Amino acid sequence: MPLSCPECGAANAADAKVCRLCGALLKPELMDTPRIQRKLLLRTDFMAAARANQSNTRKLVVLLTTVGTVLGYLIGWAFQAGAGAQPPDTDPVWFLSNWGLTGAAAMLAASVIWTVIAFNSGDRIIMGLTGAHPVSEEKEPQLYHVVEEMALAAGVPQPRVFIIETPAMNAFATGMRPDRAAIAVTRGLLEKLSRDELQGVVGHEMGHIVNWDIRYATAVSVMVGLIALVSDGVLRSMYYYGGPRGRQRDSRGGGGAALIVVVTIIFAVLAPLFARLVQMAVSRQREFLADATSVRLTRHPQGLISALEKLAQAAEPFKGANRATQHLFIVNPFRNFSEQASALMATHPPLERRIARLRNLGGE
Repeated sequence: MPLSCPECGAANAADAKVCRLCGALLKPELMDTPRIQRKLLLRTDFMAAARANQSNTRKLVVLLTTVGTVLGYLIGWAFQAGAGAQPPDTDPVWFLSNWGLTGAAAMLAASVIWTVIAFNSGDRIIMGLTGAHPVSEEKEPQLYHVVEEMALAAGVPQPRVFIIETPAMNAFATGMRPDRAAIAVTRGLLEKLSRDELQGVVGHEMGHIVNWDIRYATAVSVMVGLIALVSDGVLRSMYYYGGPRGRQRDSRGGGGAALIVVVTIIFAVLAPLFARLVQMAVSRQREFLADATSVRLTRHPQGLISALEKLAQAAEPFKGANRATQHLFIVNPFRNFSEQASALMATHPPLERRIARLRNLGGE
């Protein structure tokens, strides 16, 4: 029989220990389990959540660099077969390829360079992708002052302030550390929210900054883009290297080469999908924690509640939003995930659950 979460009401499997949607404990008798205690700690301890995000960023870099290196090896392996140079199936060890090792080394170097770029310029890359432009206190005094107030309340340097010129309503924060963070809001959000509502949204984004969500989310966006770019290039080049030239080899070499090409194509298709799954799997718990941080900073849950209610009705795709950055926004610009959405594929919790949690904090 499905278990109903006492906190958010979501249905869970009968053997579930924590809620798939909000992370609430479903079986109080398991409180002493170390794994459950760690989960509960991350839901309530802001410093623990920040440390976890920093650790997750390092793991993400290692994981996606490994994926990129394997992809580089397969690219070189397939190109060697496609060029008819020493077919791999005649090598002493069939899976070794000099071209493959060169490809792996090249992708490893590219991943390292791209990681350095991400950690030094990731915020500028994201702002460029979304079309955001910086604004000053003179041009947007209300937004500037709200960001200033929230930074003072959070005890962090004031982030740079950006605006995306679109009537759509949304906002996000980016950067690799709190002292180099930036907050961007859309023109539509700025025009349609009251000051209290704007403060709630900026407080939410400030929560992502103080909890170090921004580093992980920015690294995901930039590194996923690299893998997708390389994979797309591989798929476009496979016809030339795996087709016409492949037919010039003998049947045995050609058969081995064909297998290599097929394996490479499969990996080139799966690599960006895998990277995208990593992006989707960015913990939805971070949104709940950022909402709670906003309440802690503003002392006024109703402002964020009202803002989320408006966003639930008005969030929509816009020119600056894309699949690489969708997880950064306060609400997903492409869809509002329902309770039935997969925890792996959904970038955000359902808005109604976020609002319900805020009301439980004293909003109503």
